[in-house]
Amino acid sequence: MKLDILAFAAHPDDIELGCSATLIKHIQVGKRAGIVDLTQGELGSRGSAEIRYEESAEASKIMGISVRENLKMDDGFFEHSKENVLKIVEQIRRFRPEIVLANAIEDRHPDHGRASKLVSEACFLAGLRKIETIYDGHSQEAHRPKAVYHYIQDHYIRPDFVIDVSDCIDLKMEAIMAYKSQFYDPNSTEPVTPISGKEFIENVKGRMVEYGRTIGVHYAEGFTSERLVGVSSLFDLL
Repeated sequence: MKLDILAFAAHPDDIELGCSATLIKHIQVGKRAGIVDLTQGELGSRGSAEIRYEESAEASKIMGISVRENLKMDDGFFEHSKENVLKIVEQIRRFRPEIVLANAIEDRHPDHGRASKLVSEACFLAGLRKIETIYDGHSQEAHRPKAVYHYIQDHYIRPDFVIDVSDCIDLKMEAIMAYKSQFYDPNSTEPVTPISGKEFIENVKGRMVEYGRTIGVHYAEGFTSERLVGVSSLFDLL
């Protein structure tokens, strides 16, 4: 399956929080997008891996995602190893995306920055023909995405560019709240965590308002780029 955009996440719900509105916006104009979660989020204080699978399936349906996979790396302890890099290379070659989205380059959760580096390295190595990978019994062809962009998560990072997602904010919030075990629920008996309070969801929207204000729109999502972002006209920057 050829995808236009492949988004990687250290944990189920990273995509929904960080860049789901951007994915939704592109899916609505006919682009094909997929998600690869590196871990099952099994160390989360609330819920379980099994519940996360159900929630991520519901969130994917809301967003219109074409495919979602989980590499089942160890939550909290996955390493920057050859084995894990090659697992990601296999997915890049499998879906052959033009654009890859990855975790924030650094963040409160150490998995995020580590996943960011893993995915970035894998995107480069996936283009080397002499690295051999086999998926589902078939030898894979080399493929290097044209661009790797990193969505912004908990820590404030000044974005290199922002995308107007004002028309997609409702679907984004619906996708986030599909993770009922993780986020605000006044009736929950689960432990209180830094992301389970009502103020956390308000903060997610507030960050989008802040980014949107810089370009004169209601809501935007921000990204950093590994290389200069090129456009063909000054008017593309309006």
